[in-house]
Amino acid sequence: MSTPEQVDAPRPQVGDRLELVAGPIAHGGHVVARTGESGLVVFVRHALPGERVLAEVTEDDGRFLRADAVEVLDASPDRVEPPCPYAGPGACGGCDLQHVALPAQRRLKADVVSEQLSRLAGVEREVVVEPVGRDDGLRWRSRMQYVALPEDQVGLRAHRSHDVVAVEDCLIQSPEAVVTVSTTADDRRAGAGSRSGPPAATVTETVTTYAGTRTFEVAADGFWQPHVEAPRLLVETVLELAALRLGERVLDLYAGVGLFAAYLGQEVGPEGSVVAVEGDGAASRLSRRNLADVPAASVVTGRVDRALHHGVGPADVVVLDPPRVGAKRQVVRHITALTPRAVVYVACDPAALARDVGYFAEQGYRLETLRAFDLFPMTHHVECVALFVPA
Repeated sequence: MSTPEQVDAPRPQVGDRLELVAGPIAHGGHVVARTGESGLVVFVRHALPGERVLAEVTEDDGRFLRADAVEVLDASPDRVEPPCPYAGPGACGGCDLQHVALPAQRRLKADVVSEQLSRLAGVEREVVVEPVGRDDGLRWRSRMQYVALPEDQVGLRAHRSHDVVAVEDCLIQSPEAVVTVSTTADDRRAGAGSRSGPPAATVTETVTTYAGTRTFEVAADGFWQPHVEAPRLLVETVLELAALRLGERVLDLYAGVGLFAAYLGQEVGPEGSVVAVEGDGAASRLSRRNLADVPAASVVTGRVDRALHHGVGPADVVVLDPPRVGAKRQVVRHITALTPRAVVYVACDPAALARDVGYFAEQGYRLETLRAFDLFPMTHHVECVALFVPA
């Protein structure tokens, strides 16, 4: 017969509250904790490393639990009062680090990037996340999509939920932001895949860099870098790392509406070439308009992997800004087969970047330079720009 000490403690259920000590930050905006009885992993939002919290279980994945810190028993010195009244457990899911002082937010993001590089690519690299924009981390977002609610209200979704939280003022929305409002049905359709038809409406974005000022036509509901400072900052960083020469051949992959291609084309001059490859038909058509005055630039509409497979190139330099899932092994193989002297990779997800760092290493390219920018203050997201060169 089992003694009381040998009987396993019952598995916590959704809604149960656990006293936990928060461990290290993890990719995704939560900290890692373990239950005392069984050592079961719990991913806890709204907590900070080292804190003792009361956490309410929100989800059981089978392998681990998810929970929200609903009460802080021992607070970290990096904890602050969230500036937004909609931030916190059960509220808006857009900002997951509002309870953290901005310098500490950047340190935590740097830790995540370093950990992902070490774990997924075997690369040890000290990372510094550089501040961008206002000192308070607010009013930076250039694109906002709300969900329509009754009585002319709008809202944003709760974390990992279809529930909508009514919001009167989102503190990360820029005063000049392009705002769209959709129904829940519109949201479902938007997630089905890329659009092939013409954009319903366009807006004009002006970007001023040390390499000049240009305007871009962008679909109001299409992709554009969300931080108001991001287009300038990323263009300048890409140009600095690429160090282009007149007459060089460049591939701009996942080119969007031609933001990078326009400036890359200026750098290589009319005797060089820039091929902008974009899979979204509407963005690609806008790219043709935006690049009409750049003699070196041409546009290929189609999936990047297929364009590379069919022989787009050659290339002295490759620039790529893939979606959150990263470029993946096949695209990396195609890129390195072109033997570019440099690859400049813009990444919005550190895990995907780290996996691709490993794929580049398999093909004989090493990570030469890595810069990280806090282009998503108050959230766990971070933008990186990496330079790969032949090993």
